[in-house]
Amino acid sequence: MVSAPRIEDYAFIGDTSSGALVSKDGSMDWLCLPRFDSAAVFAALLDEKRAGRWSIRPAGEFRSSRRYAGDTLILESRFETDEGTAVLVDCLPVEPSSEPRDPRAVIAEGAVCRQVRGERGAVRMSMDYRPRFDYGSIVPWFRNAHGAIEAVGGPDALDLLATIDLEVGAGSVTAEFLVEEGETVSFVASYHPSYTPVEPRRADECAELIANTRDFWERWVNRCTYEGRWRDEVVRSLLTLKALTFAPSGGVAAAATTSLPEQIGGPRNWDYRYCWLRDATFTLDVLLEDGYTQEAAEWRDWLLRAVAGDPEDLQIMYGLVGERRLHEVELDWLNGYESSRPVRIGNAAFDQFQLDVYGEVMDSLYSARRAGIAPSGDAWQLQQVLVEFVCERWTDPDEGIWEVRSGRRHFVHSKVMAWVAVDRAIKTVEEYGREGDVERWRQTRDAIRAEVMERGIHDGRFKRAYDEDQVDASLLMLPLVGFIDAADPVMEATIEAVQNDLMRDGFLLRYESAKVADGLPPGEGAFLMCTFWLVDCLVLLGRQDEAVAMFERLLEVRNDVGLLAEQYDPHDERLLGNFPQAFSHVALVASARALETAGAARSVSRGQHTPDVGA
Repeated sequence: MVSAPRIEDYAFIGDTSSGALVSKDGSMDWLCLPRFDSAAVFAALLDEKRAGRWSIRPAGEFRSSRRYAGDTLILESRFETDEGTAVLVDCLPVEPSSEPRDPRAVIAEGAVCRQVRGERGAVRMSMDYRPRFDYGSIVPWFRNAHGAIEAVGGPDALDLLATIDLEVGAGSVTAEFLVEEGETVSFVASYHPSYTPVEPRRADECAELIANTRDFWERWVNRCTYEGRWRDEVVRSLLTLKALTFAPSGGVAAAATTSLPEQIGGPRNWDYRYCWLRDATFTLDVLLEDGYTQEAAEWRDWLLRAVAGDPEDLQIMYGLVGERRLHEVELDWLNGYESSRPVRIGNAAFDQFQLDVYGEVMDSLYSARRAGIAPSGDAWQLQQVLVEFVCERWTDPDEGIWEVRSGRRHFVHSKVMAWVAVDRAIKTVEEYGREGDVERWRQTRDAIRAEVMERGIHDGRFKRAYDEDQVDASLLMLPLVGFIDAADPVMEATIEAVQNDLMRDGFLLRYESAKVADGLPPGEGAFLMCTFWLVDCLVLLGRQDEAVAMFERLLEVRNDVGLLAEQYDPHDERLLGNFPQAFSHVALVASARALETAGAARSVSRGQHTPDVGA
């Protein structure tokens, strides 16, 4: 068997409910149905031999290229052979709402459409369909049911229909077929619980489903207000962000995958198919800035539902609809991507104490209010409870933005985000006439700032934690949230130290894992989001040419269809970590905006939207 594709060799398709990864050779190696966080039915991404896949490719030698069909999530893979050319069209169908202004999607019952179109000559194709439920632990049995070949295993079932004859074998369904110029061959797989049979999508519906999906995405992109220099790159990132949205709740998954390694062969393999509160501020800002107020409002509403309750119980992340129990389990039957083990589902960081998320929540709600998103009746009451909690607990250590597993520390970034939480509460009172103990809050805000400036500085620049002199890329957020001016000598020295200590071939590490205890063996790639933060800081310093060069270097590491993972290995020149990563794409959009406006970086523009007079 050939070696596993690199992470960048995959393209992503999604339907705002789930997502799939398709390799350059036409193999669908990752798909969870019916939700992003459901058990995978195709998981060859994490174990080529045991987990499932669905391959459609020429039977002989071929050359391949691919693209998205315009501004959509419809993937077109072109296969060139000596005998002819065929195009494989892949999508997870999304049907437009009947209301033209309603951005919500109607999911086509967890369906997958795959259509082969002959463009030149005649190409002999091979189809190999091997679903394996529960991340490869269940080999289904196949039966003919309601005109389809139904794969059944435990609670899950997948119905396959095609416009050609299919052959059922031991654990697989296969087909060999010839596609000539002007011909199409279609396949549709539809998910349903095994205990509730439904009428599956027909293969002859494939063309209609693809057309409806294209209409949905094109209409969505038409609402984008960004018209700058990097429009194509921004639109692709916004499409990816939308596709990672779980439409029924408005939550945004951090990534479509689990356990893609931050170091090949290492243990830094995490499940990112959940919604992080930290993502809320960044996501809200780019949605608001680029014309997607409806999506921003839905994300804001998800946020309010998720965090409701005792602030002591606030989690850093939740499930797609706000679930709180995300217990981490290792799947020991899977070998992992390129033998990177363990493979994990769930994420134990859900019960960590991370002080910075209180600042992110308060900042998100403040930004939404400033943008004119009408506040819900109990939003301010919730915010008051949160800020009072911060006033009581900001002196406590926490696990920090990077979710260390080595114990709690007094991280400078965390303290600054506590300052943000209190600051945004004060501004809400001052700007919108809300009631609150603003004098106490001002005293707390001043106390936090004084402590950070006293205990968080070493050798004329900020440090990672009070008891640790190393720098950390999270310090780049300090001017971006308004805590300190980027041109302040301490901050400018910090930016220089981050560049000197953490830069690797033009990309930033989060921190030096060989020098910092985080509870794991050292070694990981450069963190792409952090490098985008550096772009923003350089803009604020007026170093525009340097910022543009760094931004364009970041664009170069996107794969051939414009996608980014969480991290990048500049030595081996490959993407690392879960894919595609919402944070990376959000940061790309924000930095593009900052460069266009030459000074209004994401963080600085937080809360600078035109306020609604009725807010």
